Amino acid sequence: MSQTNPTYHALQVDAQKCIGCTHCMTSCPTEAIRIRNGLAVIDPKRCVDCGRCMRKCPAKAIYVEQDDIDKIKAFKYRAVLFPAVMIGQFPEIFTEDQIYAALLKIGFTHVYEVEQPIGFLKDSIREYCRKDKKNRPHISTFCPSVVRLIQIRYPSLADNLVQRKAPQDLGAHFALEQLKKQGAKRDEIGLFYVTPCIAKMSSVKSPISEEESIVDGIINMNELYNKVRKIISNKEVADTSDQRTTLTRDGILWSLTRGEAKHFGERSMAIDGIHNVIKFLERLENEEVPDIDFLELRACDQSCAGGNLLSGNRFLTVERLEHRAKRYESSLKFKDHPIQEMASVLKPKLISAPIKAKPAFILDEDREKAIEKMSKIQRIICFLPGIDCGACGAPNCQALAEDMVCQKAKMSDCVFLQQTWQEENKISTSKALLNMEKKWGKDRFKADCNKRGRRNEGF
Repeated sequence: MSQTNPTYHALQVDAQKCIGCTHCMTSCPTEAIRIRNGLAVIDPKRCVDCGRCMRKCPAKAIYVEQDDIDKIKAFKYRAVLFPAVMIGQFPEIFTEDQIYAALLKIGFTHVYEVEQPIGFLKDSIREYCRKDKKNRPHISTFCPSVVRLIQIRYPSLADNLVQRKAPQDLGAHFALEQLKKQGAKRDEIGLFYVTPCIAKMSSVKSPISEEESIVDGIINMNELYNKVRKIISNKEVADTSDQRTTLTRDGILWSLTRGEAKHFGERSMAIDGIHNVIKFLERLENEEVPDIDFLELRACDQSCAGGNLLSGNRFLTVERLEHRAKRYESSLKFKDHPIQEMASVLKPKLISAPIKAKPAFILDEDREKAIEKMSKIQRIICFLPGIDCGACGAPNCQALAEDMVCQKAKMSDCVFLQQTWQEENKISTSKALLNMEKKWGKDRFKADCNKRGRRNEGF
């Protein structure tokens, strides 16, 4: 899927469950959600698949559209690709061998941790940063949510994005080459990536910088974890360490905060949490940031350990991965390893096309019209209360004003203005109620002691 095609989004809203409570709308960092006819509506142009809306929904109305795990049965060779963070989900009473054995029992024929050849990616990023002196700081493309955020909201920073793919792409090519060496044909091989977050799911379905991913299916990590826990044995199993001979300490820690940035010089910085990332990008775009060479930006708190498709506590996950990493060598030890024979095949596959900006926070393509609309927004805001209550179906008064100039809302959507107009006899009570019912649904204001969305429900 090319960059000109619509971006795939895994997040969907179940109209039967949605109660229009505004929790998702007020938590969305890109203001991509509105309430229309009592239901949450996600704007695909603004959504970055960070998953905060799904976490906040008390009615479990926002869900992930995902591949069925039974899809693996269509292939002779069924390779499961997962980041090391999946191992960190399991209590340390379970060994790596037991986890690998359980995955094979589920139906996979080969198991690969995607960070195994991480040394290639590390060297490739270093090479890119060394050659590109112009666009600093270089910004990691590891987190798809951050990449899309920059594309739509900070388009002037798109050239700063490192033109290198993420570990799951490297891991997929690594697995494919390994299986081909064993005599497998491409059409017999199924590559299934286990994702810790919704954004990576979307990035495989609609790659940001290539036509199509070589991955054949996406598996929800939470779902797979639960399946493994049901069948995992705490008894001794076959030794699978030969499948991890190229896994390194650097690879295990890569998906954690500073797991990437620490390899690219003293003037590198790591920021996690999408709201923290947005605040920093605002300063960066305004040239308020001191000289930095490399930025590692992750949408989730504690990076992938806090992924929205993980089951475990993110702090425990980090601790387990750090303990596990101590048992492995640094990737520097692999300079003379046989894996280096694959360098000529894998390194070219790491290079991505330049990532294009897709600005979604513009009022109009025509600069003159955009300035005119901006002026109109300022005039409208003078009449709005500035309470940011969300009762209008927009996350705040600024967003409502923007919707108005884009002809997606009207002044009467503000309940405070409507109340004032009733007092001044500019609008009848019945008309005001009708306006509210159009926004929130006909029976929304009837007394109901069993309604969903009470305090802390669903959290």
